Amino acid sequence: MSTFVLVPGAGGVGWYWHRVVPELERLGHQAVAVDIREDDPRLGLQDYAETVVTATGDHRDVVLVGQSLGAFTVPVVAGRVPVRLIVLINPMVPLPGETPGEWWEATGQPQARELNDRLNGRSGDFDERVHFLHDVPPEVVAAGAAEQRAPSGTPFKQRCEIDRWPDVPTRVLVGRDDRFFPVDFQRRMVRTRLGLGIDEIQGGHLVALSNPVELASRLDGYARGFL
Repeated sequence: MSTFVLVPGAGGVGWYWHRVVPELERLGHQAVAVDIREDDPRLGLQDYAETVVTATGDHRDVVLVGQSLGAFTVPVVAGRVPVRLIVLINPMVPLPGETPGEWWEATGQPQARELNDRLNGRSGDFDERVHFLHDVPPEVVAAGAAEQRAPSGTPFKQRCEIDRWPDVPTRVLVGRDDRFFPVDFQRRMVRTRLGLGIDEIQGGHLVALSNPVELASRLDGYARGFL
């Protein structure tokens, strides 16, 4: 069976995957939820990649999974350790040399989010409860309150140090209810940057918290080559 190395999004909290890990293990896989101290301003993208490389260790048959900002770390790691498959979930797909800070305007994400909000009767600025937590069970939200860490600004000024996307099979899975990265925006961005289509799953931006059973099933299917 495969080893899933799970890279979180901004903040780097490994707890994000806590509902997915047991589901993957139930399906016969190993799962490593990487915790990255993204709240430490001394650390940047290369440090994040080193943390993931260390967590991967000697595992073989590795499926590298990156959530949101984790997509900036995944291609760097894939250039350093053997990876059989990359799976991106609601990702910030980087271009070579791009910084996470540049990504927003370069992709048009702010405009896409605002348009999606207007079309769905929402208004105002980003709100964590509205755009991230709207479909996460209340008990999970409550349990996660003490787990959260705000990311430092350090990585947002640093360039993704890749020459091109790794020569590794890549799948992109997006939440069809993602209010932060709307599905049409993700479809366009992924096609433009990776030349790939997307797969959709029920859930929002934090799908590992809102729909862990189906997410684990999709990951299992990718690893087995069923999907």
